[in-house]
Formats: sequence, C-alpha cells, structure tokens
Amino acid sequence: MSLMLFLGFLQNSIQLVPDGTIFLHIALIIFMVYVLNATLFRPINRILEERERRTRGRSGEAQDTLRRVDANLKRYENSLREARVEGYQRLEQERAEAMRVRQAQVDKVRAEVTQSIAEQKTAIQVQTTEARASLEGDARRIAGEISSQLLRRPGGGVSSAQPRA
Repeated sequence: MSLMLFLGFLQNSIQLVPDGTIFLHIALIIFMVYVLNATLFRPINRILEERERRTRGRSGEAQDTLRRVDANLKRYENSLREARVEGYQRLEQERAEAMRVRQAQVDKVRAEVTQSIAEQKTAIQVQTTEARASLEGDARRIAGEISSQLLRRPGGGVSSAQPRA
C-alpha cells in the first residue's frame, strides 16, 4: 500500500527535465550574484570592515593609553619609593648627626664633671689638711691651756714636737 501511494505521488509531482532553459537559469543566477554583490554584499562588507578597523583602532588606542598610564603609574610609584628611601636616609643622617652632637655634649659635660669632681676632691683634701692642721694647732693650744690650768703654770708641759701620725 505504501508503495502504491509513493508511486502515485511520483506521477502527480513535477519532474524537472533539463532543457535549453537551464542555461538561462544559470545565467540569471550568475547575474543576480553579480548584482547582489555589487549592490548589497560589498557595501555591507565594506561597512563591517570599516567598523572593525575603527573598533580595532580605538581598541588599539585604548590599549596604548592603558600602556602609557601603566608606565606613568610605575614611574610615579618608583619615584615615590625613591623619595621615601631618600627621606628615610636623610632622617637617619639627621638622627645620626643629632646622636653625634648629643654624644659630644655628653662627653664634654662628663669631662667637665670629672674635672670639677677632681678639683672639688683637691679642694676638699686641701681643706681637710688645713682643718687638720688647724685642729691640731687648736688641740695643742687647748691641751696647753688644760695642762697649764691643771698644773697651774703658764705654758708648761706643751711640747713643740711634731705629733705622731
């Protein structure tokens, strides 16, 4: 049954038989391709290529701008880093100089204090020697007075000999 239906369908269908009009159809198709290329496809392709070129051009310009910005940013960061390092170096130099000045002042004051202490020790030794001599003289005088009062004689019993040390 299905075979019959298929054969019946083939009988009612249009059958193409190549004849002389095929060349006309081929020529018409070639002519239409030429006309469509000239009027539609080439202008559209030119517009698309121009758009692509401009897009690539702008994209390239944007890429160039980004590269320049990156280069400038790196240069800025490097100069900032160098300025920081230079600032820290100067700060360290100033601190070292201040420490040298401070140490020189401390050494100067220490020398002055040491000299002052030595002078004071010398002065104290001189005063101690003078005080001992004065006390020794006073002690002899008082001893002489005591002995003279005890013995009831003036100046008796006071020897002028050096005391024992």
